[in-house]
Amino acid sequence: MVVRLVSGAYWSLSRPAVQFSFFCFTAGRHNVTLRTVRRSAPILSKVHSSCQGSQCLSTTGYTEDGILIYTGSLGTAVKGVKMFSYSTSGASLILMPQILLKTGLGVSSIALQVTFCGVVGFFTFLTPILLHLITKGYVIRLYHNPDRDTYTAITCSVFLTEKRCVFHQCQVRIPAVSKMFTTFYAGHMGLLVDPDLFLNFHDYNHLMGYDKPFSFSKEDMDKPDKT
Repeated sequence: MVVRLVSGAYWSLSRPAVQFSFFCFTAGRHNVTLRTVRRSAPILSKVHSSCQGSQCLSTTGYTEDGILIYTGSLGTAVKGVKMFSYSTSGASLILMPQILLKTGLGVSSIALQVTFCGVVGFFTFLTPILLHLITKGYVIRLYHNPDRDTYTAITCSVFLTEKRCVFHQCQVRIPAVSKMFTTFYAGHMGLLVDPDLFLNFHDYNHLMGYDKPFSFSKEDMDKPDKT
């Protein structure tokens, strides 16, 4: 006769399993044998997340301007080059009177003075102006507000401060002819972005309007652009 008694179940802290202990009594004519049989059953644990992955990613970079969808890789370089240009231009203006006095150009003819000051002033003022015209549309960061479908582009101003440009998606206009320093127009302002630096390429398609339905019918092509 064999009697099986289940003594109980307990949790094992060293392994993720539940161990069961069975005490087996074997009663014979002359002896009684007591054996303990232990079996372990694995526990399949499932961790429930409080939020889905896509939702967590979409709210991680959320600020008062919206969700961060783009970060330019040359933002620090643009500010550094403009700072260096301003520094050299300021140094040139400070050293120009000393150069005129030390070289004797101050007492030379007026034509020579005008020529010298014109050459130095040309490089002193032209370089910062050209750098600003080239880099004024470079987007350092771009935010998107999905509720209002508006964008906030952060650019570098002439005083090396961050300048905000807020525009709606319907204001985005793609130039008919591709330009070197302009990817799209937000109203009348040209902005430059790198499509490969968008955190999600669908954000770039929505910004440029590539996700809108289109048709090649003659009626749709003859309609004027609303923007």
